[in-house]
Amino acid sequence: MTTEAQSEPVSDRVRRASKMIELMAWILASGAVAFAIVNIAFEMTGRFEEGPLSEFSAGLSIVNWFVAALKVLGAAVALLSIARRPCVSARVVNTLIWGASAVLGVYSLGSVGQAIGMATGLAGSSEQIDPAGITYVLAFLLAAAGFAVLAISHTRRSELGVGPAIVGSIGGVVLLGIILVALPMLLSAVGIMP
Repeated sequence: MTTEAQSEPVSDRVRRASKMIELMAWILASGAVAFAIVNIAFEMTGRFEEGPLSEFSAGLSIVNWFVAALKVLGAAVALLSIARRPCVSARVVNTLIWGASAVLGVYSLGSVGQAIGMATGLAGSSEQIDPAGITYVLAFLLAAAGFAVLAISHTRRSELGVGPAIVGSIGGVVLLGIILVALPMLLSAVGIMP
């Protein structure tokens, strides 16, 4: 192999996804946009301006818009995962799809752990568990599984190996930490949240 052949860029062409994977990507993208619309509706209706969370309303608004933007990004990533020639490199798409999978997976497993803690009385009360909460957790578990399937499919079709999966998964966990820990701490430090 010549030096010239070794320095050629790897093609960003990704083999076509199956119809089932394409359908799953469209369903996940639609679901992510629908969840983002819920966040926008919360903002438009002033959901957090009154009631027990009113003192947190400014901070919750910032987090709400941030999460809505991430949901729209998640929808775009789901669709990029089935694009044969996306506008960004296949490596970036693969990293992002693994990141989305990690965010949803860790968040879902954390929610299941919290529900188990509540059901057993270790964390909160089992009376706090209601059908809406169960539906919410199940929806996130399904989305996490769907994004994991998209990530595995994209990895196989792009033949990129485990590198982007590792980087994306670590990045997803870090992003979740930013959303759940660092962002609230920052908002408290600057006086936006009590």
